[in-house]
Amino acid sequence: MRLRALALALAVALPAAGCGKGSGTGGQPVIGVPGTKPEAAQSLGFPQFATKNTTRVGGADAVADAAAVTLTIYPSTTSDTHPDAVVLVPQDWRVAAAAAALMAPPVRAPLLFSDGTSLPGASDAALKALAPRGSQAIGNAQVIRVGDVARPGGLRSTDLTGTDPFTLANAIDRLVSAAKGSTSDHVVVASADAPAYSMPAAAWAAKAGDPVLFVHQSSIPPATVAALRRHQQPKIYVLGPPSAVGASVVAKLRRLGAVTRISANDPVRNAIAFARFTDGAFGWGVIDPGHGLVFLNASQPLSAAAAAPLSASGTYGPALVVDTAGSVPAALRGYLLDIQPGYRKDPVRGVYNHGWVIGDERAVSAAAQARLDALLEIVPVERQKSTS
Repeated sequence: MRLRALALALAVALPAAGCGKGSGTGGQPVIGVPGTKPEAAQSLGFPQFATKNTTRVGGADAVADAAAVTLTIYPSTTSDTHPDAVVLVPQDWRVAAAAAALMAPPVRAPLLFSDGTSLPGASDAALKALAPRGSQAIGNAQVIRVGDVARPGGLRSTDLTGTDPFTLANAIDRLVSAAKGSTSDHVVVASADAPAYSMPAAAWAAKAGDPVLFVHQSSIPPATVAALRRHQQPKIYVLGPPSAVGASVVAKLRRLGAVTRISANDPVRNAIAFARFTDGAFGWGVIDPGHGLVFLNASQPLSAAAAAPLSASGTYGPALVVDTAGSVPAALRGYLLDIQPGYRKDPVRGVYNHGWVIGDERAVSAAAQARLDALLEIVPVERQKSTS
């Protein structure tokens, strides 16, 4: 029965792909082969949507992406592969990014999207397959409802209320702190108005459990101030350039904690800067090979939260963005070449990079995915030198 529910959830979650789930390389799932029936996809021998170094979660939208990602992390086919809890969030990219922190220990709750007070088909099918067990960290709740979202029958829930993304981010931070028994020493502050610069925050929140709080370009909402005060002079990491979070806001933030800006002048480079950054226990510090990476289209901020659980499990890794679906930007190509794995004698003794590609071909084309695959490939050191 669980296998049937899982298959149904994946079928509903991936309408744009026109196919079901096949078998990928290296044990990775093949999720979506455009225009191909499931049985035909399995007979091709070479999956079009999973390459040797990448796996695509090819949903038609962020709702489908979140359902597929959640079932990838928690297949729910055996007793030990169900999550303890699931987060239901509105389709607001800021609320969803803040809620990604609930994927970190001790809660470990992936997220699904609600559509007002009803569940979209993909979310409903996924939730039924997931059958969350109940999380002791949050009073044995099975569902965390964030804002005015669906209330699934027969499941214990804890409700977080708020009238806007800033108060909901504050409420999420309170719940995470209560579950951990302490507030985080690190806080990510991102722009509420420049989503392309803020997208990488969701992946870090899912991995580390650090809160994501939001500001405007020239002002700080009261709920964000209240949350920062509760953290008692934390280290504050501002994600994005002055065009996203202004200098006057940074000056005000310095009264609430020690501030470091992580930024670059466009979303592609901004995400790379965050991927490279490290400050003690904070930051990915991905400056060498052997990592997981998540690739998103900068125009689809809701998908950043949908994909965030992939950064908190399996091949943990930062979120990176492309600015057009059809190609890999030069800055991203350069970064991937910097961290490309190499070997001298035997690739079996090497380390490997793996990329998750999020969305259908409107997000990242098959040609761009193939280019990413090549940039992630382990190669002889001599070839690395010749291409550097």
